[in-house]
Amino acid sequence: MHPLSAKAASAQRSGFLLVLEGAANEACATLARLFAYVGALALIAMLTLAAWRQLDAAVEPARSAWSIADGAVPTFSLRLGDQPDKSATYTVLRHPLGGRKDIFRWGEPADRPAAELEIYRFGDERDALRSGAHELALRMAPDRDSGLEAAGVIDSKFGAVSLLRQTGAADGPGACLGFLKRIGEPALRISGWSCHGVSTPVRRAAVGCMLNRLTLLAGGRDQQLTALFAHADVKRMPCDVTAVAPGPSDWVTAIDEPRLRGTL
Repeated sequence: MHPLSAKAASAQRSGFLLVLEGAANEACATLARLFAYVGALALIAMLTLAAWRQLDAAVEPARSAWSIADGAVPTFSLRLGDQPDKSATYTVLRHPLGGRKDIFRWGEPADRPAAELEIYRFGDERDALRSGAHELALRMAPDRDSGLEAAGVIDSKFGAVSLLRQTGAADGPGACLGFLKRIGEPALRISGWSCHGVSTPVRRAAVGCMLNRLTLLAGGRDQQLTALFAHADVKRMPCDVTAVAPGPSDWVTAIDEPRLRGTL
């Protein structure tokens, strides 16, 4: 090959390699900048998420606070017993995000209620998303860290209702039986418990009486709530705990109107 041609070919190869090297360097630089850009975006996203969680944690206690609704008009009525040593209270709690709890309690205020029934109408609060079993366990035994286990199902005018008891609890006097019923329309949950009765069958019947005797006083503008109770009352069943356990009737099964006290 002619020396001049060889030098020209060599120069062309060198120039081509330089172009390739430059392109490779540019690609590496672009890739590095891209990784840096993505990393910066990821870091910003993590910092934003952390800040949002801290803000949400700071705001949530204020948004999750339930308060007694002074002067609230009772929406429900429940006919139970009115024995001298028993009393009933009716309390209404409201949530800033729209939830409302109407709560019946029986027992002395200084003691844990011997029975309770709560009608929780959901709002936009987080409590509405929870199953309710954990909250019910805390309400039944706030001084014990015990969960609940299934204790069967009973029928009521609201349909089948799940029964629950404290895990490992023995049957007998003083034992408690919880219940939990979630309804889709209107969005609400009925829950509570009874600790009265000498055995589980008696407490099952007492819980059934509580549910079947729950009536609506005034649904207001909530047509779904009015319709729910209208349909439920058609299926209302007789209540007779004395047929389950002979002897004097438990105060829960008496037909007299209970004495109410406390904040309405």
